[in-house]
Formats: sequence, structure tokens, C-alpha cells
Amino acid sequence: MICVVAAAIVRDGALLVVRKRGTASFMLPGGKGEPEESEAETLQRELHEELGCRLRPEGLVLLGRFEAPAANEPGCVVRAAIYCGDLDGVPVIAAEIAEMLWLDVAGTDDPPIRLAPLLSRHVLPALCREAS
Repeated sequence: MICVVAAAIVRDGALLVVRKRGTASFMLPGGKGEPEESEAETLQRELHEELGCRLRPEGLVLLGRFEAPAANEPGCVVRAAIYCGDLDGVPVIAAEIAEMLWLDVAGTDDPPIRLAPLLSRHVLPALCREAS
């Protein structure tokens, strides 16, 4: 089991997704926690490392906790706490991130990119439910 914390950042109907170096699937920014680190602390650290900015602490809301097959580790399952929030700053590619883009949440029935199972099976449907 791989446990992570990730951010669902939506602006103008588009979700920020990233692809890490050496992988094919896009996913949410975030990552694994360090010992004694809270989920919010993990999220802030990971976003700063990956995108050079942080989340605004006010308005940080848990979207849900989900499990799905891991996108990059065959035979593994990822368990993720997904938080919605707003960025404090402009995201730029850093650390292990190879690519970043804004994905139209409404047009995800046939996305133009490969999405991680957690994103396609759980996060996008949850965001669509929240929006309606």
C-alpha cells in the first residue's frame, strides 16, 4: 500500500495535473508524508518541491480518501487523501515533475492524456459531483 496526500486544484473549470519524469500517466501533485508530518504539512512541502508554490491554508477542504491501482508501481495500490484548495503563487515545474497542464474537468469522458487510475476513477467523478 502506497499512502499519499494530493491536491485537487481547480481554476476556471480546469484541474491542475502533473506527470513525473519517467512515467506516462498524469496525476495530482502531492506525495508521501514524512514521519510526524500532518497531511496538510505533507501537502505544503510536496507542492513547494514540485511546483514552487504552496496552498492557501484557508479554504483547504478534504475531497475524500480513495484507493486505486498505482499508476507507476505494477501490482501496488495507492491510498490517497485528496484535498481541494487554491494555490498561493504561480506553479512552475520543479523536482521530479516533467510536465504540468490544466485539464478541463467537464471534458474528462475522453481525456486527451493518460490519467492515473485514482484520478480517472475517483477524483474526477468526485469533482464533478461537487460542481453539480
